[in-house]
Amino acid sequence: MTDPPAKPAAPPPPPPPPPPDAIEIVPGVRVSETSLRFRYARSSGPGGQNVNKVNTKAEVWVPVDALFGLSDRALARLQQMAGKRLTIAGEIHIASDTERTQEANRAAVLDRLRALLSQAVREPKVRRKTKPSKAAKRRRLESKKRRGEVKSNRRAGPTDW
Repeated sequence: MTDPPAKPAAPPPPPPPPPPDAIEIVPGVRVSETSLRFRYARSSGPGGQNVNKVNTKAEVWVPVDALFGLSDRALARLQQMAGKRLTIAGEIHIASDTERTQEANRAAVLDRLRALLSQAVREPKVRRKTKPSKAAKRRRLESKKRRGEVKSNRRAGPTDW
């Protein structure tokens, strides 16, 4: 008996649409504004006496699941690039205390997140193996031979002393 013809595999379901409050972090990648979790704390960075009084350090947590528009490969690259910034709960944690104001540190945190995401979205080029041409090999060997002759001439030394 022959097996019945195999049914074609169903295409994967389309990704869920981003929520209406989603903001575009980098072109094609959106995240819900409500899923961004910010926290402010006292900073150890610049600010003089102000450092001891004002919460200028900014931290953000972004759940990786809340990012829309990332392919599976880009998501894997993002998780690999995030390294120790990826928490056990699956959130990317970025902090900044380099600026003197809370607003500037918040902007710095978002810039770092944008940089990380844009790097993860960019597909790395495939490296193709290359071989030197015959002419290049010949030139290399000729230059090595010339160099060797120069050195051997130094070694010989004068014989008429």
